[in-house]
Amino acid sequence: MALKITEECINCGACEPECPNNAIYEGGVEWAIADGTSVKGPYTLLDGTVVDAEQRNPPISVDTYYIVPHKCTECKGFHEEPQCAAVCPVDCCVPDELYRESEEELLAKKERLHL
Repeated sequence: MALKITEECINCGACEPECPNNAIYEGGVEWAIADGTSVKGPYTLLDGTVVDAEQRNPPISVDTYYIVPHKCTECKGFHEEPQCAAVCPVDCCVPDELYRESEEELLAKKERLHL
């Protein structure tokens, strides 16, 4: 499943550069599937919605860093453990129960993001 950043986030920014999918954004910053990935053109989000990879989307959080679940793969295919959780000094990078995905689904997402 994707990870999320809880309200306990202290906005230290340690997690952002660690994400191989560029799925972590500073609060208030718009996001796009294309950011830090090789995706171009149409992309299907987890809910089945099709968006243009370059489309700027509203921030998921304004006050704290956040993880875009459509891009989070728990670092599968890159690392043994989620790097955001490994470096977070307050342990606020936790599984997001709204986005349950198997290891196979996470690896497939990684392949779609990095063709």
